[in-house]
Amino acid sequence: MPPALHARIVSLAETRKRTPHALMVQAIEAFVLREEQREALRQEAMAAHEDFLLTGLHVTAKEADAWLAELEAGKDVEPPKCHV
Repeated sequence: MPPALHARIVSLAETRKRTPHALMVQAIEAFVLREEQREALRQEAMAAHEDFLLTGLHVTAKEADAWLAELEAGKDVEPPKCHV
């Protein structure tokens, strides 16, 4: 670990009344969780793309935007129907 980064961790640990090790474990846990979520989203997107290639079913950006605008306005609306 670069000495400057180590010094920053030690300083932060002292401020937070924690050990440097505890801060590093917390940071690694947060990183791993974020990367796992990112990978799950990537896998979901790849599966959706494969499904689109097989079926051709989709909604247009205009349809999706209109649906999202309704949701944003607080309306409980069904998503648009997929079509070819």
